[in-house]
Amino acid sequence: MPKFAANLTMLFNEMPFLERFAAAKAAGFEAVEYLFPYAFDKKELADLLKKHGLKQVLHNLPAGNWDAGERGIACHPDRVEEFRKGVDQAIEYAKALGCPQVNCLAGKVPAGVTREQAHATFVANLKFAADNLKAAGLKLLIEPINSYDIPGFFLNYTAQAAAILDEVGSDNLYIQYDLYHAQRMEGELAATVQKHLARIAHVQLADNPGRNEPGTGEMNYPFLFRHLDAIGYTGWIGCEYKPKTTTVEGLGWLKTLTK
Repeated sequence: MPKFAANLTMLFNEMPFLERFAAAKAAGFEAVEYLFPYAFDKKELADLLKKHGLKQVLHNLPAGNWDAGERGIACHPDRVEEFRKGVDQAIEYAKALGCPQVNCLAGKVPAGVTREQAHATFVANLKFAADNLKAAGLKLLIEPINSYDIPGFFLNYTAQAAAILDEVGSDNLYIQYDLYHAQRMEGELAATVQKHLARIAHVQLADNPGRNEPGTGEMNYPFLFRHLDAIGYTGWIGCEYKPKTTTVEGLGWLKTLTK
């Protein structure tokens, strides 16, 4: 049976963020993830995790000005110093929260920057981050994201991510495999996740179209859950979807699609 983590950025979003921990536990989740912890006090978040008996399994490195539309700065040649400071901040939070891994969003290729320049910057930043997180006992992940939802995003394909892992050459760099993004960009989910299983440290889900809960679209989640079990995936699956109505009303899939 897969292990599911509630993505608190997306789920229970009808309530204030700090109230979502209790809601996730009440809904039966044993773990949580979310985009960024940095707007909150580390101790306050750690206390909520402890109070509700939850594990935090993932958060992202600082990713620039999210509200202004930035989606990461790791491929921005003029933001390397900011990126490195973000690595330090992410390590501080991850250690305080007992979070074992951190995801690095590549970002959108900036205007006036070639893909070659963006690639070189991304690789160099990943070498720095992977080494520093390894020293702190934390894993570093990178996530391919579809170019429909985020036009211009640098990292779009699983094979591209695998090639970057090869180039970086670290034993502390892994792939975050988001089934929704992968479905939109390339399909072939079962074969791809099996091929790259040893390099996948985290999986996320949503259905397509709509990015809503499993069972609302074209993706065969009962098959995918069985497949992940069969090939030996033992990590968490982050529920990073937009509830079609309310989170609680849409959670029936946890029982009906995982039998």
